[in-house]
Amino acid sequence: MSWMRRTLLSVFHYPVKLLVKDHNIPANVESELGIDRSKPIIYLLPTNSVTDQLALKMSTQRLGLPSPTEQIELAGKSYPGSVFLRKTEPLIGRSSHTDVETIFSNLFHLHRDHDDVDVQVVPVFVSWGRAPGKGKPGLGDLIAHHASPSWLRKFFIVIFLGRDNFINFSKAVSAREMSEQHGTDDSIAHKLVRVASTHFHRKRQSMTGPTLLERQELYNAILGSESVKRAMGEEKGGKKAKKKKDPRITAKEYVDEIAADYREGLIRFGDRILTRIWNKIYNGISVGHSERIRELAANGHEIIYVPCHRSHMDYMLLTYVIYHEGMVTPHIAAGINLNFWPAGPIFRRSGAFFLRRSFAGNKLYTAVFREYLELLFNKGYSVKYYPEGGRSRTGRLIPPKTGMLAMTMQAILKGVQRPVSIVPVYIGYENVMEVKSYLSELKGSSKKKESNLQVFSAIRKLKNYGHGYVNFGEPIHLNQFLEQGVPDWRQTLPADPEKKPGWLTPLVNDLAHEVMLRINSNAAINGMALISLCLLSSKTRTMSEKELVRAMDSYLSLLRSAPFSDDATIPDISARKMLEETLALKRFDISQDGFGTMIAPQEDSAVFLTYYRNNILHLFALPGIIMSSVFARPGIHRHEILRLMAALYPLLQRELFIYMTQDEALAYTDKLITAFIEQGMVIEMEQGLLHPPTSSDRAFHPAWLLSRCMQETFQRYAVVLTIIERERVISRNSLERCSRQVAERLSTLYGMNSPEFYDKNVLSSFISALRENHWLDSSEDGSLKYSEESDALRQDVLTLVWPEITQHLQSVEIQNQ
Repeated sequence: MSWMRRTLLSVFHYPVKLLVKDHNIPANVESELGIDRSKPIIYLLPTNSVTDQLALKMSTQRLGLPSPTEQIELAGKSYPGSVFLRKTEPLIGRSSHTDVETIFSNLFHLHRDHDDVDVQVVPVFVSWGRAPGKGKPGLGDLIAHHASPSWLRKFFIVIFLGRDNFINFSKAVSAREMSEQHGTDDSIAHKLVRVASTHFHRKRQSMTGPTLLERQELYNAILGSESVKRAMGEEKGGKKAKKKKDPRITAKEYVDEIAADYREGLIRFGDRILTRIWNKIYNGISVGHSERIRELAANGHEIIYVPCHRSHMDYMLLTYVIYHEGMVTPHIAAGINLNFWPAGPIFRRSGAFFLRRSFAGNKLYTAVFREYLELLFNKGYSVKYYPEGGRSRTGRLIPPKTGMLAMTMQAILKGVQRPVSIVPVYIGYENVMEVKSYLSELKGSSKKKESNLQVFSAIRKLKNYGHGYVNFGEPIHLNQFLEQGVPDWRQTLPADPEKKPGWLTPLVNDLAHEVMLRINSNAAINGMALISLCLLSSKTRTMSEKELVRAMDSYLSLLRSAPFSDDATIPDISARKMLEETLALKRFDISQDGFGTMIAPQEDSAVFLTYYRNNILHLFALPGIIMSSVFARPGIHRHEILRLMAALYPLLQRELFIYMTQDEALAYTDKLITAFIEQGMVIEMEQGLLHPPTSSDRAFHPAWLLSRCMQETFQRYAVVLTIIERERVISRNSLERCSRQVAERLSTLYGMNSPEFYDKNVLSSFISALRENHWLDSSEDGSLKYSEESDALRQDVLTLVWPEITQHLQSVEIQNQ
């Protein structure tokens, strides 16, 4: 290192330390990127910048990695700790390349001569701010990010964007493995530099996104499209055309109503505000599998985020997480109900684009919206939309709406230049601010319209919300999905591009179902959900602290020994620590008696706990059936449990969006039974007969609670099947109405009060599953008919239902009017 370089590093050390706040990506470089601290590291940066190197030094000090400003000794030779692709851009002229190829060529030669040397080359992209390019230059370009800005430009960048510095590490490349490739040292070095240049270009694009569209360019692109011109022509030639204004003006208004107006400055300001809010209301935000989205971006994919929808907080939380994972924030599909002043303009400048709840009958609006969505894809903007269409009121996933997915697939058919991938996202909370309003809406209260008063009221209540959880699921590569689903799709496309091929709807339905399965396979266990599961399974909704810890520990151990999926996440803490952190949220009544601490839901709030339990109920559905069978029929054989599971699983899978196939579910059931036996929650006797533990056994209470966690689901099944058995023939509407009436009566009599009893989606999903799996027959007019198969299923279900419920169902009078 030259004396001049050492001097500059020394002079700027303290100003950079004062002005710069670095954010390293990813959070854990060792586990995700394979960086080995025990091996020598040379950092590869795009630009020979003193401030970049000093910012990287700050990051490596915090991570415990070697300093980029120090020389490293290899086989008696000295090498720089950092190398650069380009020199800093001069005030006049263009930047030139450095001697990086010579350094790498010498390094590879060194590896050929010394078998004990293995250097890691770690590419590092240093970003100042996240501003995308613009169609027209402006004053902001003075500090905009250039590939290799001059010292004067960099001076302003550090001053104005020093607090938005991102140190983006990439996977370590073994110099030894590179040296063993075919070719001369010079050719290998040239290849590494060329690949690194492409890599850094994609890094920049993944963080800043494509060039922003000017408004006039947006109008021209959408209004000039064939589909919109055709829709305007139909509008102009309609019967009421004379009474309507010019269709072009209408279409332009639709563009203004729909389109986002992304402002990177507002994103940076929002990041500061949200960081303060999250620090105030959350104990932390846990992010799982974020390496998946970075890998997609590195491979040049168009990313569509498709999350579940729990709360209005989802809009901000997921965008915030994506930003801090080093990715450009997506354009977000938001309901038109959120476009009220001043929230609407803020959301729009944060990347939200608005859509109406229904497009039915408005061909021009449909055409404009579809063209806008296709334009986002073709320009390379990442997009986020919610497949459920609205927030879940029960904590379960809602059957998906397919409109946005269908438009996405139609864009693929027209031809998007880059590969497109959907990323399912699981979002979970330990506290949802709207949960109290959800129950009243399920019981028939009208949904409150979003307003400024609601926003300010919500902000005032924001405190002590525990943890937030965001897990990125396994991506669905849409081009591959299309090829696998319809191999000959190119040959079967209609001549009219606006006409849908016959196979599109079933393909989109399969895609929507697959998205929901992958969302739920990424579930995150948290303290609130697990405690809710335990307390709601208890007869009195009250448990001693010791019993609760024991049950939680048993369930965590079960999921660790027999994981629900490779992607579901479990906090790496003990059950006691999890309980302590959750009780600190002050959402439970804690009392003392002569024997210790008692824990119960707060007054009149047990029903709200069902929401959090339902977030993870699908993880415990199969264990719950196993344990219910063992308690209902002591001495049951393993093959009988497998038979029962084979009958019930298709219904549960449809309702709870469980990702396993029937065979996988049965294999998992067998694995769970073995895990239960190993934990002592099930006792295996002679001839393989299974019994619950004795009441004096420590494992009895956790096992007994687990046998009750699916009870409300069994009761709903029993209600529907009993009504069919009584009526013999009944219309679907009548069956849903009668089932709700009986279920609500059971809820009142036995104090279950589960939100699913009021949710039409849950009952409708179960009835659809009965038909699809041929448990019911259908008459010519579409009515549902009792069959021997449905009666056999009813008998199986009734063995799992509490005796008092069974007795009540036998005596209840069905009012089918």
